Order: sequence, then structure tokens, then C-alpha cells
Amino acid sequence: MNNSLSQVLKQIKPLDSKALEAARARQNELTKPRGSLGRLEELSVRIAGIKGEIIRGFEHKAIVTMAADHGVVEEGVTLYPQEVTKQMVFNFLNGGAGINVLAQFIGARVVVVDMGVVGGFEPHPNLICKMIDFGTRNMAKGPAMTRQQALDAIESGIAVIEAEIAKGLDIVGTGDMGIGNTSASSAIAAAITGKPAEKITGRGEGIDDEQLAHKIKVVQKALDVNRPDSRDPIDILSKVGGFEIGGLAGVMLGAAAHRIPVVIDGFISGAAALVAAKLAPELKDYLIAAHLSAESGHKVLLQHLGLTPLLSLKMRLGEGTGAALGIAIVEAAVKTLAEMATFAEAGVSQAQKEDE
Repeated sequence: MNNSLSQVLKQIKPLDSKALEAARARQNELTKPRGSLGRLEELSVRIAGIKGEIIRGFEHKAIVTMAADHGVVEEGVTLYPQEVTKQMVFNFLNGGAGINVLAQFIGARVVVVDMGVVGGFEPHPNLICKMIDFGTRNMAKGPAMTRQQALDAIESGIAVIEAEIAKGLDIVGTGDMGIGNTSASSAIAAAITGKPAEKITGRGEGIDDEQLAHKIKVVQKALDVNRPDSRDPIDILSKVGGFEIGGLAGVMLGAAAHRIPVVIDGFISGAAALVAAKLAPELKDYLIAAHLSAESGHKVLLQHLGLTPLLSLKMRLGEGTGAALGIAIVEAAVKTLAEMATFAEAGVSQAQKEDE
């Protein structure tokens, strides 16, 4: 398949209605009161609709963690220096990060992608290089990137997911690394949802009240300087986004085009989902929100997308850590649908209907 964005957008189809119907019918016959497994039931039905059949689990799982730097850090919006982005990529590659631990726990591979880390990297067997540039420009002074770079970032994400599909992939989680990326995500979310910067912008790595007030001003300045077009997701991404955010949007679109469910992590993945869903509204049916981040704008963002998070653990690490836990829950859901016995199979009497 051509990796072009237009081709992928054409391939994203509605969920399979026959598979949805079959999954609902089986759920209603399982040895339990109807609805007693709560959201696990809805999840299992949706996965059947995505896949086109009732499945027993996920053999091939991956977390795609994309890294890039942000020029806006020169405005003093974060606690950590920019070089932490690069240092953390090495931590991912060495297996020492939170995402490595949680991915191993659920049996998923971690796919680490350099979308634009300052300084770059020597070739490494476990690092995919899709660098657009050495970080974005400072969005508080002008566009973070060119429109072509925004398109390149999305198409790079599509290329990454297609390569993973070729290796075998049944479900994917999205993760991020990039000092300054909560500021970019806040600006994207404000531009797309129409909510004010102060309602969307949060504390990132844990800044204090004074630093938060400054960060809100910087996000608002970026919006005022760039005036992103709320109807044009590529314009928004180019003016106030990040390379890893564009890449993750591409991962989501590419996965949906191949009927692969996408479990999104926290605030940064959510911003990428806003961009992707603006390009392809049907994508929303393929997205599962893993958790509600401690980042203040995440709830607003998920409500705009119409997604209800599975977990609320006050997590705000990123990397795909929440997505890993979300994948475990999704797998539990599909296993209950496929492997529980029906009333007929188990010889258990069903509840009497009221009209009998």
C-alpha cells in the first residue's frame, strides 16, 4: 500500500456490523447476568467490530513510543532540561524505563522511534529513525514546523505502523517522550476543542502555581502568534504541534486502516488523537482511552473525542505506560467473550423473562 495519508484515510471503514451483532448475541448468552461485566462487555463487542470477528486474545502486541524535542522549552515551561529527551530514549533502548517494565508485563514489544530528538542518535538496532528535524521551532515565536513537515510526520507514523503490521500486530498502544510536549499538546487541544488555554494547560512534570501561570501565557501566546485554523488539523499540527504528536496521529490512522485497535495513552497521545480524528472522524471507533491522566486538559480532550477512559490512576508519565495497562484490560475483555461458556454450553438455567 502507498503510505500516503490520502490512501490511508480512504481505507478507514466503519466497524463490521455483522461481527458487532454476533458479539452482542454471544455476550447475552454467557453464564452471567446481562451487563454484569460492565464495560468489559462493551469493549469485547467493539473489538469484534474492529476485527470483523470474535477473537480469543492478542498474539502480537506493541507499544509505539515516539520521541522528539520542542523549541518551546526555551520559554521555560518545563522543570527538566531538553537533553532529558535523548537520555530517556537511551533508557528505553536499555530496557530501564517504566514502559519497558509494563510492556514486558503484558507481553508487548516496545517500538522506539526518533521523530526529531536534538542531536540525533548513532544507528541502533532497536531504534527507528524517522527524524523530521532536530526538534521543532519555538511555537511562541512562530510556526513549530512547516506544513510539509507536519505531513511528513504523519506519514512517517503510517510507515512505522505498516512495518510493525508486517511483523505481526493485533493491537497497538501509543506512547511519547519529549520535554515540552505538554505545552504543544495543550495548544493543539485548545485549538481543536475551542476551550481556553487555562482550562487545557496542566502541570506537566509537576510545575508550581507560578510556573503554571507562565506556561498558560506561553501556550496562549503561541495560539495568538500562529492563529491555527481550527478546521485544518494539518495547520494546527504545523503551527503548535510536535513531530512525535504527528507521528502518533499517523500510527493511529495506519492502524485503523488495517482494522487494528489503538489503545491511547495520556495527554500527548490524546492530542495526537484529536489531530487524527479531525482527519478521519471514523477513527474514533478504533480508539480506546486507556486512562484519565493527571494532566488537567486530558478530561476535556477525551470528552471532545467522545472517549471514556478505562482507568483513573493519576498517572502522568507518558511513554505508553497507561496504554500498556489498557491493553491488559482489553485483552481480558475479549477473552471473557470468547472463552466463557454460554448457558446452553454449561447447562445452566437462564433468568426467567418477565413475560413468562
